[in-house]
Amino acid sequence: MPPQLLPASAAAFAPRASSVNVVLGSKVEPWLTQTLKRINRVKRPLNSVPQHQRCLTETLSSPNAIWTLTSMMLPKGPEADLRQDSNPLVEALFNYQLLHIEAYIVHVDMVLRNEVAFKLTPDSIEALIEYHKDVHIVNAKAGTYDWSEKEQQAKKLHEDFIQAINKFVFRTHVSALEGLEEEGAGELLCGKSEEVKNNINGLMKSLLPPPPRIVDVVRQPPLLPSSPAGANMWAQNTPSPVAPTPVDAWRVLPSSPSCTSTSADSSNTPIWANMTMNEIQIPSPPTPSYSQPFTTAGFFYSSPMVTAPIPALPLPSMLAPQCGVNIGYGGFNWDRYQEYTTTM
Repeated sequence: MPPQLLPASAAAFAPRASSVNVVLGSKVEPWLTQTLKRINRVKRPLNSVPQHQRCLTETLSSPNAIWTLTSMMLPKGPEADLRQDSNPLVEALFNYQLLHIEAYIVHVDMVLRNEVAFKLTPDSIEALIEYHKDVHIVNAKAGTYDWSEKEQQAKKLHEDFIQAINKFVFRTHVSALEGLEEEGAGELLCGKSEEVKNNINGLMKSLLPPPPRIVDVVRQPPLLPSSPAGANMWAQNTPSPVAPTPVDAWRVLPSSPSCTSTSADSSNTPIWANMTMNEIQIPSPPTPSYSQPFTTAGFFYSSPMVTAPIPALPLPSMLAPQCGVNIGYGGFNWDRYQEYTTTM
């Protein structure tokens, strides 16, 4: 990208130079020749590049070579001081003014960038600074809430605008010179004036208050509709009581049908807790009849589902360490094993 070449007169707060910096190429465009012939009352020879450059430089360096870049409709005072009327035309006449933004040419480049640079006149700069201070800043302060550094920030905002408007240089294509008039004055064509207006409005910044401080608010998580008011939803749920598992039939009733069943609710002591080893005897089963087929249906008992907790009873194997000689095969009538086997 070619460097942006600007003369010293384009710097901020720099006075207008006595001569405009004009750089032409090796060939002059036909439209430039026609424009220079149109604006010169006295016929001047324009047969070479140096003649075009000399004519253009003298024309743009004239004190009367002031261009109107754009016109802005601005309020005369803050919004609180504006006149209220039912007729919009009356409000426009009393409350608004038309400010013409004027500038002069400081640089013409038809070699590298094909552009022309404009710098605002001191009168236009002063008018914009006065409007910014008396109207724009006042409206900005009225439209924001008060904070401790509001006045300092408003003052700094105005100082930044003063620097920006003095540095403002509008650059556009060299074809803008087609709007050149007598004595070097002119007006931007092809909608370029709207671009200037938008650029100047962009320099008028808004007064931004500091963002509000973010306060961390700890909120209790909402309770479920079924939860009590003071319940802690993060507490662990108490496990519900589990129904007791079914107990085997031999834990409730003895294996022999001739024994009397003992209720688990009569006492909480085990059945065999008060019995000695000599008292534990199983009665001998009756001799089965040969006329009836052998069946074991009577020896099985299906108990209903027990819902109440039943005390655990000791198993016969738990009494094995206390067994002596009397609890051998003779004690349980295993000596008649041959009688049972022969009958089957």
